[in-house]
Amino acid sequence: MMPAPNKPERPPVTVEARCVRLLAKADDPASLAPTIERRTLSRAANEVLIEVKAAAVNPSDVKAATGLMAYAIFPRTPGRDYAGIVIDGPAGSIGREVFGSSGDLGIRRDGTHATHLAVDADAVVERPKNLSWEEAAGIGVPFVTAMEGFRRAGKPDKDETVLVMGVNGKVGQAAVQIASWNGARVIGVARKREAYEGHANSNVEVIDASATDVATRVRELTDGNGADIVFNTVGDPYFQAANKSLALRGRQILIAAIDRVVQFNILEFYRGQHTYVGIDTLGLSSTATGAVLRELAPGFAGGQLKPFPIKPSAIYQLEDAKRAFLAVAGSSRDRVILRPAGPG
Repeated sequence: MMPAPNKPERPPVTVEARCVRLLAKADDPASLAPTIERRTLSRAANEVLIEVKAAAVNPSDVKAATGLMAYAIFPRTPGRDYAGIVIDGPAGSIGREVFGSSGDLGIRRDGTHATHLAVDADAVVERPKNLSWEEAAGIGVPFVTAMEGFRRAGKPDKDETVLVMGVNGKVGQAAVQIASWNGARVIGVARKREAYEGHANSNVEVIDASATDVATRVRELTDGNGADIVFNTVGDPYFQAANKSLALRGRQILIAAIDRVVQFNILEFYRGQHTYVGIDTLGLSSTATGAVLRELAPGFAGGQLKPFPIKPSAIYQLEDAKRAFLAVAGSSRDRVILRPAGPG
């Protein structure tokens, strides 16, 4: 009996994508001049082609656009986070509803602020059915940053205390969610008197850094032991308070800096047997980021993790990309989303 002939692969789908384009870096956010271009797009053999339903705008998108990331390539389409439908790809992938993020998308290669996107097939993650397109697109960078921090520092457990500095920022909220999902006790730090704004799986006590010595209060709340993990989302302004808040063998996770140089007490560091963990998600590929998001997906599907609320006023069309970027540059606490569907 003759073997059945191999079924020929159908030719890749080619689309005319509408993309936000940054032709050159701007001096400041107000000087940004994004344009909309039409570009022919298809996938490579190891990729999927996605019709983008929603894409987030992150602070890193604004920083790259204004020259604060020397390795950002121009011209390019910005955007790191996305959610959409696979319209072309390997067998079995077409029609999948997915979301994802990346360190190189929108920075070193064309990104997600477009109607279509080609990305590695093993980078995409199934969209939990209980999330809208906008909610799924808003998970990306903040949750990947928080989860990668805990992956590197060691995931907290029910016997540990996690101190989150900058608790109401997006990465801070993601860190609270993940830590409380894992059963840890969570204490937050804010620069003024305010309650924790996000979702958590247990109570979060917030320390007002403007009125209280953070380390002293942390010691009071932990019977003098300190925090097993300090997730410092702010950087140097909280660096010393974070060090003084650490328990024996405590770990400090650092993701940001305002001033790059800090005073560092080597004796306290080694006597405390401390560990510092630096996280830069811009160094994660689409595939590596996909692996992080797959760990988080069950939490979202089960309701232990919740996406950031997306306000209708924080959703913009591609043509309004500059307004979206200015909203993020203005330190908006809203999760800002681009919705590519619109007039052709």
